[in-house]
Amino acid sequence: MGLLIDEKNVVIPGQILAEGMDFLPAMNTYREENNIISTRVGFIKLSGRSINVIPLSGPYIPKVGDTVIGKVEGISNSTWSVDIGYAYQATLPLRDATSEYIQKGADLSQYFDFDDLIVAKITSVNKMKFMDLTVRGPGLRKLDGGKLIKITPSKVPRVIGKQGSMISVVKNATNTRIIVGQNGWVWISGENPEDIQKASEAILMIDREAITEGLTDRIEKFLGGKKNDIIQEEN
Repeated sequence: MGLLIDEKNVVIPGQILAEGMDFLPAMNTYREENNIISTRVGFIKLSGRSINVIPLSGPYIPKVGDTVIGKVEGISNSTWSVDIGYAYQATLPLRDATSEYIQKGADLSQYFDFDDLIVAKITSVNKMKFMDLTVRGPGLRKLDGGKLIKITPSKVPRVIGKQGSMISVVKNATNTRIIVGQNGWVWISGENPEDIQKASEAILMIDREAITEGLTDRIEKFLGGKKNDIIQEEN
C-alpha cells in the first residue's frame, strides 16, 4: 500500500502509481478503485498528498497566474500582441502595461517596441484560449539585453529545482541573472558573455537529462570543471 513509484521516475499510461487512499490523483492521473493510475508518459511530481505526472513533452498550456517570458510582435492603439510560444498570441492591455497616464494616440512603442522581451503574468485565459497579460507586479518588466533560450515547458520544475535549488546552483556558479518562464522561455543576463554561455549550456543540459539520476552532481561538476573533461567522462 502507498506510493509504488519513486518521484521523478518515468511512468507510462495505465501504470499504477499508488495503492490505497493515502494519496490523491491530480494532473494526468486518475483513481480506479484503490489505485491511482497515470494517463501520460512522464515523471511523477508529488505536491503534498497529490500525485502529478509531468509529461516528458508537449506544448505549453497557459494558465492564469503563470509567469511567462514573451516577445512583442504587434502594437495597436491600446494593446501589444505578445508571442509566448503558444498557438495564439497573448494581449498586453494598456491598463496592465504601466501605471502612467497615457494620452490617446500616444506612441506606445516608447514603452514596449517590436521584438522587446518582457516578463509578464497571465491574468486571464478565455474559452478560446486568448490570454491577457500584465507587467504590473513585482519582477514583471521589460528585459534589457541578455540571451533567450527555450526549453521543454514540462521540464521547468526540474530546471528550477526544489525551492529554487537547481537554478541557484547555475546562477551562483556563473554569476548570472536568470528568469525562467513557465512557458519554457529562459532569459539569462550577466557581465561576461562566457558566463552567459556556460549558464545556457547548463540549463539545456538539465532540459535534456531531466529524469536521470545524479543530475545535480553532474551540473555542479560541469559548472565547476572544464567542458572537455565532462564530455570525456560522459562518453
